Amino acid sequence: MSISNIQLSNISKYRGELMGFAIIIVMLFHVSLSQRSPWFGLRRMGNLGVDIFFFLSGIGLWYSWSKQQIYSKFYLNRALRIYPAWLIIAGYFYLSRFNPARPSYALPFGGTGDATINSYIDLAGDVLINWDFWLHDELTFWYVPATMMMYLFAPLYMQLLRKDRTFQWLVVLPLMWCIIMMYVIPVHKAVGHIEIFWSRIPIFMLGLNFAEAVKQGVTLDKRTWWMVVFFFALSLWSCVWLEQYRHGRFPLYTERMLYIVLAITTILIMARVFDAIADGKLSFVNRFFSWVGGFSLELYLVHVEFVMKPLERQHLGYWPTFFITLAISLPIAWLIHKLCTIIIDKIKVYI
Repeated sequence: MSISNIQLSNISKYRGELMGFAIIIVMLFHVSLSQRSPWFGLRRMGNLGVDIFFFLSGIGLWYSWSKQQIYSKFYLNRALRIYPAWLIIAGYFYLSRFNPARPSYALPFGGTGDATINSYIDLAGDVLINWDFWLHDELTFWYVPATMMMYLFAPLYMQLLRKDRTFQWLVVLPLMWCIIMMYVIPVHKAVGHIEIFWSRIPIFMLGLNFAEAVKQGVTLDKRTWWMVVFFFALSLWSCVWLEQYRHGRFPLYTERMLYIVLAITTILIMARVFDAIADGKLSFVNRFFSWVGGFSLELYLVHVEFVMKPLERQHLGYWPTFFITLAISLPIAWLIHKLCTIIIDKIKVYI
């Protein structure tokens, strides 16, 4: 693979492949592995897939908003992309575990005083917006409510960027907020339980910031690669070391700041790899990752609770568990995606 200029447009060109790559490494992260394993730190890097998703989501939203700046249509399109799959998969998950005699968590403000009514309120909150994530840091499907929340403020931020690119420096505010959230005790007690959400806002905003350069096809000189590779290696080594030797002994938001650099450099490198093999003998790799990326949401929702956790009770080992989970989850997620596409197409006829 020859050294060439960095084509930022490749991030959009290979967005499907990058989404597929991201969900695969997230699945690798979700498979259990003993902390005593010498590969534990590297396995934890699969968590990076979430940051890649948020960055690419920011770019995708900018493209969408650039075509039509109508708030109602923007939110409707986002809801149609998420809610059919969410209601089918997460709805089934919560309904199948529903106990009308006992809510999963204590309701905010004490609830109604009636356990059965409280249970139905809790069920509705989980099915509609996964409110137990916001209230109690319940992480079963946390990525989806976090994404929906970011979609809410994205148009306002994009409007600011369209008026004046100086507003892209607002990304420093969530960085500051992460420090406040972690160490200012009253704030930490109030909202510190959703650190996993707060610490992902910067990478999402950076995706929005990057998007116009990607859209315009900005090219970086090939001499920039040494810097990309250096910071990729430095951030990867630092994160692996922290997870391998300091896991559980540092605030996670600090590592997520390293993820920002690691995610962006990984995207640049993987986009270059996908571009290099696109027309050669390894083009099937692109086709596979692009195919998987097309239903990454459904794959995310399906693979842990419905496939991986039952498999892990069989104690098959790390790699057998991963490959069997992948083999079972792919067709299920693809079929649900096809069903959701039919539902979305029918809904669009009436709106």
